[in-house]
Amino acid sequence: MKSIKTFVALTALMVSFGSFAGNITATASTLDAAEAKVAAQAKDAGASYKIIGARVDNRAYISAELIK
Repeated sequence: MKSIKTFVALTALMVSFGSFAGNITATASTLDAAEAKVAAQAKDAGASYKIIGARVDNRAYISAELIK
């Protein structure tokens, strides 16, 4: 019985943590424009963001983590 309660508590904790975190991406012609898109998405979600990856080929790509 104790292991079931522990499992339920851990599951609830993981679900609540998952609702606070999320990843977003943006693509644009420059890094500044891609970051502006990320900032707008984060603002719409009511969160701040942390850039976790960026790449420039023919276009700029940014991945960010939402922080609530």
